[in-house]
Amino acid sequence: MRTVYWDYDTDTVKMIDQRQIPWELVVATFDDYHKLARAITEMYVRGAPAIGAAAAFGMALAARQSDASDRMALLRDLEEAGRVLNEARPTAVNLSWAVARLLRVATNEELEGVDEVRDALLTEAQRLADQDVEINRRMGYNGAALVSDGDTLLHHCNTGALATVDWGTALGVIFAAHEQGKNIHVLVDETRPRLQGSLLTCWELEQRGISYDLIADNAAGHFMRTGQVNMVVVGSDRTAANGDVANKIGTYKLAVVAKENGVPFYPVVPTSTIDLNLEHGDLIPIEERDPDEVLIVRGQPIAPVGATARNPAFDVTPHRYVTGIITEAGVIYPPFVKNVRETVERARKEQGLA
Repeated sequence: MRTVYWDYDTDTVKMIDQRQIPWELVVATFDDYHKLARAITEMYVRGAPAIGAAAAFGMALAARQSDASDRMALLRDLEEAGRVLNEARPTAVNLSWAVARLLRVATNEELEGVDEVRDALLTEAQRLADQDVEINRRMGYNGAALVSDGDTLLHHCNTGALATVDWGTALGVIFAAHEQGKNIHVLVDETRPRLQGSLLTCWELEQRGISYDLIADNAAGHFMRTGQVNMVVVGSDRTAANGDVANKIGTYKLAVVAKENGVPFYPVVPTSTIDLNLEHGDLIPIEERDPDEVLIVRGQPIAPVGATARNPAFDVTPHRYVTGIITEAGVIYPPFVKNVRETVERARKEQGLA
């Protein structure tokens, strides 16, 4: 089952409600793009590639919701849908990238009527989702080439099939290495405050029979200093043109400690997540979420009444801490300013997206 997909029998978008895992596998159905956008905000779906696919299907859904009978009216409705979807989560560049990609299809003058536009949007959204699976597999095997038999990898947040349409980014590297028969072990950061590591990553590793231990986020430095980690692999919600990486909060300190202890640090990043329009990571908008995510755990307060909290969802890791960036087009090594742009432009040309 894919994380997010179009149900052709009902013309609805379906996605796994990740808030229910690992206790229950629930598939939510959406026939309204406003509700789908709210589901993105509320983290039914998360992970930059999965959010991008959800947004693409949301645009296809908006086209079917619209009662417009002419091209201009439909385009106005789609632009409004794009605005609503773009506001759902600001950091993941795949969201705005997917919306822009679908809007380009909608403005194609070769499409003759509104029904043809609607069909073309769904075709493009499905193409985007299928490409995501293919790209993730290629990234996985590119990264697996860096993994040796017997390695222990440290992983932060969730970057597996649940964070993408299928397979995964950083966890995809682990899946590929396991599939190759390599005897590997994974240290899984719990990933406060939403615990995506403990709830989602452990569940995915269980499904595949991969050896792992769950660790507290603040234990990662101990395992690296004592030589118990061979590689750190993480995802990315947006990567700047110079190789700075915005990812789940806590990634930055992992990268700094990895550098201090000589542990290779690899973000695993589809080229769609690299934003060549941003010169450096300080230009990446950082989403700040509800303080209650920090103050309350599984419905129970963990701080005195009246306590306040800050809850940035992401942080930025400067490229000087990055060993290499694993993409579907190969591993990008320094100098990042030159090599990131060249790799992304080549990949997009090969994918017909240039």
